[in-house]
Amino acid sequence: MIKVEDLYKVYESKKKNVKEKIEAVNNISFQCKPGEIFGLLGPNGAGKTTTLRCISTLIKPTWGNIYLDEYNVLEDEKIIRSKIGFLTTDMKLDGFFTPDYMLSYFGRLNKMQKSEIEQRKEKLFNDLQMEDFIDKKIDKLSSGMTQKTAIAISLIHDPEVIIFDEPTNGLDVITAKNVTDFLEKYAEQGKTVIISTHIMSIAEKLCDRIGILIEGELKKMGSLEEIISGSNADNLEDVFYKFLIPDYGSQEGVEDV
Repeated sequence: MIKVEDLYKVYESKKKNVKEKIEAVNNISFQCKPGEIFGLLGPNGAGKTTTLRCISTLIKPTWGNIYLDEYNVLEDEKIIRSKIGFLTTDMKLDGFFTPDYMLSYFGRLNKMQKSEIEQRKEKLFNDLQMEDFIDKKIDKLSSGMTQKTAIAISLIHDPEVIIFDEPTNGLDVITAKNVTDFLEKYAEQGKTVIISTHIMSIAEKLCDRIGILIEGELKKMGSLEEIISGSNADNLEDVFYKFLIPDYGSQEGVEDV
């Protein structure tokens, strides 16, 4: 289980020799249990990527605690990294190599045995329908094929926790559905899955629980039914825009977390 407690992250920027503090995430808390898909829904710049990078140990929180079961991201980085598969929007893959080679390479980085790597590759290639392009160079692949390769790389070590930042970004409808079906299958296997998205339909279809993140603050959290019924709204889009745009409709009945 992933538990985020009072996560706060501040970046410092320097403009014209003046230091400025930017609050990326402001005291947010949530949990995600095994077998559950939790989605952070928010516009660009809301703090979604910062939150996922803190959970994945890539950056350190300014304060707050994050746990994977009994492990703390500030104290048990190596253990947590071995248990997490993280897909980031800016993952760069060397175009000279093939998906088959890249999965073997990252399998070795994760200290996997050769036989184990081959078994995982066979399963991932089948699950993600990659068989037709595993031996093509990455710079010859479409964006959808490249995204599938990045997903397979992040999951080569069969992690307990899957953290995907905008997993369907830039994908065509068919490939996006393939990816969401894949994530649903992994959740059914008891994996803990956390995603970020700015796409309403993805959050509605895929997520068991949703957190609406606006300007670093978690405005609303719960199942789709809980969020809609508790917000005097007809659908998730209305709830989202009530928080995003101050004068969007009536604010009556909308409560903060």
